[in-house]
Amino acid sequence: MDSHLTTQKDATVAHPKSLENSVELDPSKFMIHRDLSWLEFNERVLEESLRPDNPLLERLKFLGISATNLDEFFMIRFSSVARAVHTLAKSGDEASKNAAEELQLKILQKVKAFQKKQEQALTKITEILATVGTTVVTELGKNLGEEMLALVRKEFEEKIFPHLPTPIPFKWKSLLDLENLQMAVLIGNKEIVVVPKTLPQAIFFRGKDKRGYVFFLDQALCHFLEGRVPGESCRVIRVCRDADFSVDLEEEDPESIPDIVRSTVRSRDRGRIHRVQTLGKFKAEWRTELAKNLGCIEEQCFESAITSNLAGLRKITRHLQQHHRKEKSFEHPKLKKRIPPKIQKRSEIFEALKKSDLLLHHPYDSFDGFVKWVECAVNDPLVIEIQMTVYRTDATSPVIDLLKLAAKTKKVSVLIELRARFDELNNLRLTEDLKAAGVRVGFGFGKLKLHAKIALVTRKENDSLFYYTHLSTGNYNSATARQYEDFAILTANQDLGHDAKTFLEAVWEERIPTHFKSLVSAPTGLHRRMLSLIKQETEAARQGKSAHIVAKVNALVDQAIIESLYIASQAGVKVDLIVRGACSLIPEVKGLSENIRVISIVDRFLEHSRIYYFKNASAIYLSSADWMTRNFFSRLEVAFPVLDKQLFSFIQDIVLPAYLADSERAHRLNSKGVWQPAKPKSEMPLPQQTGAMRAQFYFMGLAERHYAGTPLSKRN
Repeated sequence: MDSHLTTQKDATVAHPKSLENSVELDPSKFMIHRDLSWLEFNERVLEESLRPDNPLLERLKFLGISATNLDEFFMIRFSSVARAVHTLAKSGDEASKNAAEELQLKILQKVKAFQKKQEQALTKITEILATVGTTVVTELGKNLGEEMLALVRKEFEEKIFPHLPTPIPFKWKSLLDLENLQMAVLIGNKEIVVVPKTLPQAIFFRGKDKRGYVFFLDQALCHFLEGRVPGESCRVIRVCRDADFSVDLEEEDPESIPDIVRSTVRSRDRGRIHRVQTLGKFKAEWRTELAKNLGCIEEQCFESAITSNLAGLRKITRHLQQHHRKEKSFEHPKLKKRIPPKIQKRSEIFEALKKSDLLLHHPYDSFDGFVKWVECAVNDPLVIEIQMTVYRTDATSPVIDLLKLAAKTKKVSVLIELRARFDELNNLRLTEDLKAAGVRVGFGFGKLKLHAKIALVTRKENDSLFYYTHLSTGNYNSATARQYEDFAILTANQDLGHDAKTFLEAVWEERIPTHFKSLVSAPTGLHRRMLSLIKQETEAARQGKSAHIVAKVNALVDQAIIESLYIASQAGVKVDLIVRGACSLIPEVKGLSENIRVISIVDRFLEHSRIYYFKNASAIYLSSADWMTRNFFSRLEVAFPVLDKQLFSFIQDIVLPAYLADSERAHRLNSKGVWQPAKPKSEMPLPQQTGAMRAQFYFMGLAERHYAGTPLSKRN
């Protein structure tokens, strides 16, 4: 447990004497470090690749996701830790420097052990694939056999070798010139080949024997370039750099913002090196010199046994899907596209929304329902304006084409966050595309990233303006909407519509949005409202009332929120937390958090919605904001209340209990900071539920049965 914790002190939280006996830690330490907690989350992702009840290609996908996650972790979170170590080394604060260095080493030790687990998972999956017609080459050598080696060599010489640059004399500067996530091949200490980033990291081909074959780029480079310099062996190096940067747009000319973001993005490839992955035989003394010349410590150098880039498996799954298309058990069945009847008839959508709000639960409800609503607005002559925010979207989204079409006859305004991490270039291209079509385009401002998901349609009805609003926990991205779990509400509630208009207009004018009737926004009010609602439940518990808080978030790391939840627990509030990723709160500690339960669900779809439920306030909010300091104070966010009674009842009585009852994919965090398979207590019977509970499959079934037996059944 000690390895998970960082010291946080606050006199308002009662530290029980029993804490020392309940947890192996100092009583003043009661928060798990967010980065160590995140690594535990990635362990749960990797665990999905080992589950025999997951389809085979699903297992391979999760293995690739765990590798992509780890790349991003080093680019962003580890970079933050490394910068702290570097800064504290100059500060003279020896205690803080030592603590930061200790954390850094703990992270690196965990990653080293995790890498071995990844390789073990790959070995297990390849053994199964070999029995069903696909060979994944995990070692190019004598044991492979001459016939198979010849097949791989032919593929390499035809598809890889022609694209390799001419080797150049080796100098340490050549490695320092590698871009982020780029590889190089060292031929002894004589030559170096800088590998283009455009080459696939894993290569699939079909042999004459009808079998599928997969080999890894770095392993093939090592093997087939061997002997170029007599007596010298080949080794591969891959670097991961600091890619975390911020762009302050304070007082910038809106016209110059795209150029500022574009120029800053280029710096991502040149950040400090924080991880070095190697493949091949390296002598210990050479590894020491490698770390020294790249500005790392030796613990930042990771030796790979099979490949340095498992992330390449994510693209390979597409080829394997085609190769094994007759094997129905290799993938989950595709979801049926379900559009609620209420919005299937274009001519009736607006009138139907006046009668009641509509809840969309993606991906069980198709994203096409939202597209249908936008299409209706585009073709409706009474609609005079469409406004929308964009954080991440896909280039082929039908929504973008609809907005460009609407710009011919209506006022169309889109606020784009150009600084959405790793989507900056996509959003820059979208900006140019929309502007060319006549769409008015604006951006976030200052240091605040625009993260709220709002689409607003203004319709002129009987000489009055009437607002129809779409509020979502997820992005307007048709690709991720098939893979991410999210909630959205379509509403004709005019208070919400006016609030959405207020928010959007404020951002256009580069003002922080304030003064709402129903919405709660960050950075001004969301943190304060959450603390106030937690306090309200706490006071209710102290008065002897039944008090309950349920929060579903991607991350829980804000110190003030955690301290408030500890106080609530001590007052007798029942707290259920569904936290997908990093969770700094320690639950179930006697005298501190014994009334708090924390679970995490990793399954077929990425759990992405945020839900906040407070029993005594009779309040449910949906939001794009996690319980993280950055969401509360560094982003433009909104939390929107569930005002429709039927929708409220559905989330309160069906959605949250289903998550909390998950016995198939939920893990529970215990008082020692260890995640274990959850054993949920029996809850109230849920409609259409029999046998073990797997929340995502339960929601899938509800949607297929048109929500029969739930509060949503009448409107479907």
